[in-house]
Amino acid sequence: MSSRKARGTARRAWLIALTACIPVIVIALVVTRKPAGEHMASAANVWVPSVRNGAGGWGRGGYTMMPAPAGYAPGSPANAANAAAATSQNWSGYASAGNPGTFTSVSASWTQPTVTCTAAQTFSSFWVGLDGDGTATVEQTGTEADCDGGTASYQGWFEMFPNAPVFYDNPVSPGDAMSASVVANGGGAFTLTLTDATQGWTQATDQDSATAQLGSAEVIAEAPSDGSVLPLSNFGTVSFTNATADGAPISNADPSAITMVSGAGATEATPSALSGGNTFSITFDGSGSGSGSTPAPTATATPPGTSPGRHHHHHFPFGL
Repeated sequence: MSSRKARGTARRAWLIALTACIPVIVIALVVTRKPAGEHMASAANVWVPSVRNGAGGWGRGGYTMMPAPAGYAPGSPANAANAAAATSQNWSGYASAGNPGTFTSVSASWTQPTVTCTAAQTFSSFWVGLDGDGTATVEQTGTEADCDGGTASYQGWFEMFPNAPVFYDNPVSPGDAMSASVVANGGGAFTLTLTDATQGWTQATDQDSATAQLGSAEVIAEAPSDGSVLPLSNFGTVSFTNATADGAPISNADPSAITMVSGAGATEATPSALSGGNTFSITFDGSGSGSGSTPAPTATATPPGTSPGRHHHHHFPFGL
């Protein structure tokens, strides 16, 4: 065989081998790639990042707090004795706001409420978080209870807004004893922990945010958003206990009691007064159909695992 022919044969063999390896290389890159800003939890609490196609094709998650519609005149404060009254189109509960760097942790426990479903798609979430009251980020974790065609669904999640939410595959059922915390570890690092004591699981994840200001701490029931505030599920009453900010009862941080009102000005959800400085309830007051008309800021991050045309809702910051 001539040297030219031998070189040609060797080149063809090399190309065939390279072509056979390309799919393996591509698969390895796809499997090992992790979206920016996401980190695996400790080995004891491993989670798989995903954005699940939940009720009606909506994703899950939350936005920062939105103010009430212009001209809305609230009634008597729910907790005039020790907190200022506030109104929001997507939040109800208690929020303490201060200067950047004021808050480093928040925690609370609650009993997962049962949602009463009709044929309509409705949505609700229950969570603790840092930031979001006057700031553009929220570091948060909690549960969601949604309705689609008369069927309720329940899930746990965390979110580093404006990044997309991540939902856990662990089971959540009405009546479960939930607890959650968000802790700022310094340098933009956070640990977000969600526990279902009834089902016997805990999910903890370490996340980073370069823009978090640590300007507020909150314990919230929310009407999630997806370009506009979505109809609120009828969750009856959710009771929060052991609500803390920076390790002390949240009442020590001079919180505001937040009443949720729809874009049309109808009351959607109302918090009770604080008891013992760290216990309160939120009662659903709305029809579940009055929220969805006010535009929400668009998250800049592309949700991991999504496809074109899939909708995702988030928790919306307040005051933006």
